[in-house]
Amino acid sequence: QVQLVESGGGLVQAGGSLTLSCTVSGRTFSSYAMGWFRQASGKEREFVAAIKWNSASTDYADPVKGRFTISRDNAKNTVYLQMNSLKPEDTAVYYCAAAGNGRVSTRTGEYDYWGQGTQATVSS
Repeated sequence: QVQLVESGGGLVQAGGSLTLSCTVSGRTFSSYAMGWFRQASGKEREFVAAIKWNSASTDYADPVKGRFTISRDNAKNTVYLQMNSLKPEDTAVYYCAAAGNGRVSTRTGEYDYWGQGTQATVSS
């Protein structure tokens, strides 16, 4: 059973920073591509960032390019999302997800496992 647990959400003022973490149980973490998605109240879940199993490639949604950075530590079974220059429109529940095929994808259907989410709120 693969379980994903996010942490690091909270309340921050516009312009501030947050670092989200997602720890994955199971011995095959290093073979998964990992993604971050977010869902604002009343909106559909959307892609934020993703990283290949070996960190060789990453992808970002246009609204977060240059502000967010995804990284992973396979020794710690953890993926991170560093969020800088936060804006009120970044307010959402952030979910991490794992793709067993190891490939970066922006599509929710490509991911096999999901965490429960962590709330990030940016005040103006």
